[in-house]
Amino acid sequence: MESGMDEAPRQEARWGTDWNLKELRKSAHDKKIAGVCGGFGEYTPIPAWLWRVVFVTSLFVGGMGLIAYIILWVCMPPAKSP
Repeated sequence: MESGMDEAPRQEARWGTDWNLKELRKSAHDKKIAGVCGGFGEYTPIPAWLWRVVFVTSLFVGGMGLIAYIILWVCMPPAKSP
């Protein structure tokens, strides 16, 4: 019963306007290539699949998606160890 009470505030903060970019890290478990979009999905209210769509779309519109992804891949810190 306690775990249900703990989950409600966490979910509310996730779907609110809480952009926690100071702690932004790559995702350890939601990654397709390097965990960049998964990390954005964990630390912003926008899901990881939508971040992936944005990067792929911007790849075909000028190629900036690839450049941004590579920069983030190098600059974002890795996920915290459990």
